[in-house]
This record gives sequence, structure tokens and C-alpha cells, in this order.
Amino acid sequence: MRVIAGKYRGRTLRSLRGTDIRPTSDRLRETLFNVLVAGNPEALTGTTWLDLFAGTGAVGIEALSRGAKEVYFVEASPAAVKLIEHNLQSMAITDKYKILQDDLPGVLWRLKRQHVAADVVFLDPPYRMQQVYKESLMALADSSVVWAMSLVVVEHEKKFDPGAEFASLRRVRKLVQGNSALSFYRIGGQPDLNE
Repeated sequence: MRVIAGKYRGRTLRSLRGTDIRPTSDRLRETLFNVLVAGNPEALTGTTWLDLFAGTGAVGIEALSRGAKEVYFVEASPAAVKLIEHNLQSMAITDKYKILQDDLPGVLWRLKRQHVAADVVFLDPPYRMQQVYKESLMALADSSVVWAMSLVVVEHEKKFDPGAEFASLRRVRKLVQGNSALSFYRIGGQPDLNE
């Protein structure tokens, strides 16, 4: 696993053995960031990210590599938190991030109090935790952390549909790659007619 582009391009990232952490593959991460920059390499400069169920931290580190202003890594597992810390240290990243070891409701409450508004939210729970997708999307739809310009991106199994609409948060695009898929949501977004 490696950083695809930007300041830390080509640097390797560690993962944990076992099935508790399923890192976003290099190929899927590259597809995600190609969509986000859409031909403009500066598109992510100055953005604020939430990397939920962060695991290895690969997505948030990729965002920092490409110019994100700050990334909040949200992870409940102590082993994964140590792994994220290791991966950040191996890149000599010492600022522009916070690691929040808490569940999503607690994190959203804290970020709301700090007046954090995310530009991009990446949500990637373990595939087996299907109910967590819906609970998380509803919590994000009800939170001021997600605002009109936020993009919420959900990684999920191709055969599982996390849902098209959560209050005013609506899926606007879906991309399938191999056995995985990315669903993109916006507040008040128009559904993708090509789904």
C-alpha cells in the first residue's frame, strides 16, 4: 500500500494483519482522488476532511499529500489508532491532523462544538457492518459538520447498497470497481440518473 500522488507520493503505508482492517486499495483510492480532482491538481488544496473508520489512515494521508488543510482521522480501535500514528510519523507529518478515538456521534458532537465544517467526508466501515452505514449517513445528514458544499463519499461492497437518501443527504453518483463501489452524497443533491 502506498501514497498515490502529491507530496508523499510513492511512500509506503503499513496495515494490520487480519480482517478487522480492510484498507482502501491503491487502485480504488486512485479512482477516488481522480474523481475529486477532476483534472485540477489543486482542487483539494485547503480542504478539510473527515476520514471515518480511518483504519490505516491511507485516505486521509493521501488527502494531506495532495494539499488538504486538515484531516480528522476518526477511529475507535486502539490498534488502528497506533497504526495511523505510525503511518503519519513515517511520513514526518507532524501537523494538519487530529486523531479522534471515539464513536461517530461523539466525534460529530465535538466537531460541531468546534465549528468544524468538512469539505470531504470519507466513510469506510468494515463491509460486514451494514447497519453502521445507514446509521452513519443519518448522523452525518443531521450534523452541521456536513454543509451544502460537503461531499460525502462511502466505500462499500458492490453487492450492497447503503441507500440513496438520508434526510437531505442524497446520492449523486455511484462508481463500481471490482467488488467495491464508491457512493457520493451531497446535501440536496440531484440523483444520478445513470445509476
